[in-house]
Amino acid sequence: MKRVVPLIGVVLVVVLLFLVIQNNHEEKDSIQTFRYSIPTDPPTLDWSKATDSVSIDVIENIMQGLIQYDENLQPAPAIAESWKVLDGGKRYVFNLRKDVKWTDGQLVRAQDFEYSWKRLLNPETAAEYAYFIFDVVGAEDYNTGKTKDASLVAVKALDDFTLEVKLRASASYFLHIPAFMVTYPLRKDVIEKYKDDWIKPENIVTCGAFKLKEVRYKDKIVLVSNPSYFEGEPKLQEVHALVIKSDHTAVDLYETGKLDILRRMPPLTIEKYKDHPSRVTLPFLRGYYYGFNITKKPFDDVRVRKAFAMAIDKNVFPELLKGGEVPVTSWVPPGMAGYEPDVGLKFNPAEARVLLAQAGYPNGKGLSEVTAYFDSRDDHKMIAEKLQQLWKQNLNVDVKLENQEWKVHLRQIHIDPPQMFRLGWGADFPDPDNFLRLFTSNSGNNNTRWGSPEYDRLVLGAAAEQDLTKRLKLYKKAQEILLEEGVAIVPLFVSSLNYLVKPHVKGLWMNSMERFILKKISLEKPS
Repeated sequence: MKRVVPLIGVVLVVVLLFLVIQNNHEEKDSIQTFRYSIPTDPPTLDWSKATDSVSIDVIENIMQGLIQYDENLQPAPAIAESWKVLDGGKRYVFNLRKDVKWTDGQLVRAQDFEYSWKRLLNPETAAEYAYFIFDVVGAEDYNTGKTKDASLVAVKALDDFTLEVKLRASASYFLHIPAFMVTYPLRKDVIEKYKDDWIKPENIVTCGAFKLKEVRYKDKIVLVSNPSYFEGEPKLQEVHALVIKSDHTAVDLYETGKLDILRRMPPLTIEKYKDHPSRVTLPFLRGYYYGFNITKKPFDDVRVRKAFAMAIDKNVFPELLKGGEVPVTSWVPPGMAGYEPDVGLKFNPAEARVLLAQAGYPNGKGLSEVTAYFDSRDDHKMIAEKLQQLWKQNLNVDVKLENQEWKVHLRQIHIDPPQMFRLGWGADFPDPDNFLRLFTSNSGNNNTRWGSPEYDRLVLGAAAEQDLTKRLKLYKKAQEILLEEGVAIVPLFVSSLNYLVKPHVKGLWMNSMERFILKKISLEKPS
């Protein structure tokens, strides 16, 4: 009997230890953690300065603006619970909710929006997206230094919860502008206290569904749910954005259960999952293009730019990428008002060779070294190599390829654009103005060094035009100037969205603008 009692005691201890370990394991597994991959570290989490999709994905989940999109991509209330459109569309008054808090407990006020918009325009901020709010009275003059008085910019907090915005002309798309991250509120006291370090996790204050917990460079970004979010705390407790440079590595992680969604699928993976129930395919309002720096030889000659454009057979890209890409010559994408399938230069290698000879380079002879720059990603490399082949085949021109890490690529294109470079543009809002204003002379995102007063006049005139038929005619003429006369860029194709989503992921909003909003997601079972 003495031997049995100690034995029972040992068994009880083992059972209790097992139960404790099992309970801890279940608690750990029950945490709602959503995991996705990003190809690189976000260049910045400062929403006055961000321009890339990696940064924007994070910002849109830790912040909130006056307006958000509903499921039909129409403007809906967010921090602004209501608004009035006055004076024939030239004055907007936004009424803010009184229960929206920053993560440090302070209320979000109209003054935070006024400060944010004026900081975006401040020349010292050097924001590439400053032109985004040039419709506001005084905005362009302040940004370009014609006036140094920020009070002349017609964004004003009438009181803590009322924001007034006056426009220099009515703009039919304007309610989309406050839905984009560059217009989100900012805390002046936090930025002044921490300077450039205000975006560090230990300093930043936000008002979105998630909070920034951790930034591990070349590893991951960690977000946690915000219990004080005005729409209610999200069901996801954590979001892990893992930095995975290789698309093939991301596929492996998805297939082994270490990612809940795969947002970029290499061609072989697209074929493998062609009819799989976890695959989601959507049209995407995103154009893929190569741009020219028109101040650098040989692309300072429009005939050379035309030759390079007309030497590209764009039908090869859907075959190469297998993701439902649509070849285009129009810069405004299919699915959006203003799409013009007949605008732009068509594939014509014979005419391309004639133009190159007229420019002084018969059969490519005498052409100085040409280098095409692209950012390091598997699909970008495939496209660059195919372009290299087409230019050799159709122009007898040897083009050198130079790939760069994303941050380096963005920085060089902004500071000193190379001869020729790859970029893409996804819709910030679903209107042709968002695509065509990109290449106006004062756009901070126009890296081609090309400009046309007539093009600017047409784009600005179309923005103020209320008659849709007349507006689209103006945009068509603007595209002809950009793509056929100036040839600042060569659109190649419009992308499609191809996702793989684990069955346990519920509530993910899929949309043609790829707004990657996570606040409604829940996981049906532990991931």
